[in-house]
Amino acid sequence: MDTNDDRLLLKEEVFRIVGCAIEVINTPGHGLVEKPYENALVVEFGLQRIPFQQQPSFHVLYKGHKVGLFIPDLIAFDAVVVRTKVIDRITDHERGLDAELSPDHKSARWSDPEL
Repeated sequence: MDTNDDRLLLKEEVFRIVGCAIEVINTPGHGLVEKPYENALVVEFGLQRIPFQQQPSFHVLYKGHKVGLFIPDLIAFDAVVVRTKVIDRITDHERGLDAELSPDHKSARWSDPEL
């Protein structure tokens, strides 16, 4: 993974999100299910003045047709999807995960479910 500063997307935003996640995991500790961590992130985002939406819903469109609904845990800075996950230990799979951004506009689109 190339981690040159000029290649990182939303570097400052992601660092702030990760900082909040570290604070959340260190405060209540390990052993909870996902929802309390998500709610704690909501509190921490508020304290850190990070703009977010909790569980917004988006239609998934394929060639103009609604094919499903996408409901992420959180979206921070109107750009970064934040998913809370509880795992027993960090494996090679988790080490390889990158920050998630909006889905590629060529394969799927998000739309407001009110439309």
